[in-house]
Amino acid sequence: MSYLEFLSQYGDRIASGTLITIALTALAALLAMAIALAAGLMRMARNVAVRGVATVYIEIFRGTSLLVQLYWIFFVLPLFGITLEKFTAGFVAVGMNLGAYGAELVRGAVQSVPRGQWEAALALNMSPAKRMRRVILPQAVLIMLPSWGNLLIELLKGTALVALISVTDLMFQVKQINGTTFMSAEAFGTALVIYYVLARFMITPFMRWLERFMMRKMGRA
Repeated sequence: MSYLEFLSQYGDRIASGTLITIALTALAALLAMAIALAAGLMRMARNVAVRGVATVYIEIFRGTSLLVQLYWIFFVLPLFGITLEKFTAGFVAVGMNLGAYGAELVRGAVQSVPRGQWEAALALNMSPAKRMRRVILPQAVLIMLPSWGNLLIELLKGTALVALISVTDLMFQVKQINGTTFMSAEAFGTALVIYYVLARFMITPFMRWLERFMMRKMGRA
């Protein structure tokens, strides 16, 4: 079977798996960013208990394997009465894992904002919440965007693990195709190219556009 015949016969399955992978990546990214923002700000809280909760979460999810976390969420949580559908368990596991890494990016970026900006906002009699929202976070976002680009690419690659709990993503489909055809080069080669295209021509351009947008918004273009 030629490669064109392979694509003709299995292209629909590969395309459907790719769409699932894109959906997983988008949902996990939104969850990761929300968690990262919350946990990153909590890490800087004056309250010891709040800071401790964030620290424990970050250390657990950074210090253990994403695969183990995925299995815990899908197979172990039902023992405690919490059952998640496999697609949901997939993006929740990936999002929570990458959110822990993102939390440290948020904390580092916020603390990198020049002290003069904090003092200027304080001199304008802004409340702490308004100071963070209007002055500090926009500058912190600009600082952290390049690192978030790398993190989102790692998130995309991390979604391949959800095939192990039978989510019909790209990796699940190519593994099934390879199991019936034994055309490993064609199946996994196609997956490799698709993952590269998603990272290089979707995530990377989007993050670069976002950097330029934020720079214009901050008057740094």
